[in-house]
Amino acid sequence: MSATTPGTVPAPAPAAAPASARLRAQTSFEIASIFRNGEQVMVTLLLPLLALVVLGGTDVVDIDLGGRARIDVVAPGVLALAVMAAAFTSQAIATSFDRRGGVLRLMATTPLGRLGLLGGKVAAVLVLQVVQAVVVGGGAVALGWRPALPEVLAALAVGVLGTAVFTSFAMLIAGTLRFEAVLALANLLLVVLTLVGGALVPVESFPGVTGEVARLLPSGALGEGMRGAFDGGVALRDVVTLVVWTAGLGWATSRTFRWS
Repeated sequence: MSATTPGTVPAPAPAAAPASARLRAQTSFEIASIFRNGEQVMVTLLLPLLALVVLGGTDVVDIDLGGRARIDVVAPGVLALAVMAAAFTSQAIATSFDRRGGVLRLMATTPLGRLGLLGGKVAAVLVLQVVQAVVVGGGAVALGWRPALPEVLAALAVGVLGTAVFTSFAMLIAGTLRFEAVLALANLLLVVLTLVGGALVPVESFPGVTGEVARLLPSGALGEGMRGAFDGGVALRDVVTLVVWTAGLGWATSRTFRWS
């Protein structure tokens, strides 16, 4: 057994920071990365705000209002769009970029670990969505929207389900496809699901059975769930649809995700 020389101070043993500190640091890094990227800011903040102003402040697009005020129909759909932009497009591109550069593989071997890395990404999405809610919600209020507190709480629950669905979807494509394919697909799917997937406008505006088909998509269930939260209550079928999509996409991601 070695003896310590009198008058010397033993060197501190290296140790990892507490898990909570590691998670906070990773979350801060992810948030900073989002807001430093002009494309991310445009997709997650400016695009929903533009959609709100164009659809809610003008009548250039014909929407089935069902006797409701225009902003009361548009605002929930724009919130659904914001959830998809933050949880899906933003995370798919960012995660795929990290995977291509080897960041995922390297970070997974650090004390942060895989769970900490994914936890930081999810926490960053939630923080981003708070910012989105303030920006989009503030814009909608300026246009005359007046939601009640119980409606906001119901919409928050729907938003959490939507975040789970689209984060799982983002991890699925980011962990299996090449970066170039993810970049194209994440943006294309956001546009398609927004325009014809039932997220932005009510499915009753769609012709024939296409509305019912759109409602079976995660985008349609999210959009209708958001609109229901602010108009009489969320339909059980939309909650079930979101839960089923989350389970299916989560299972597929766990089986196919590649860290490098």
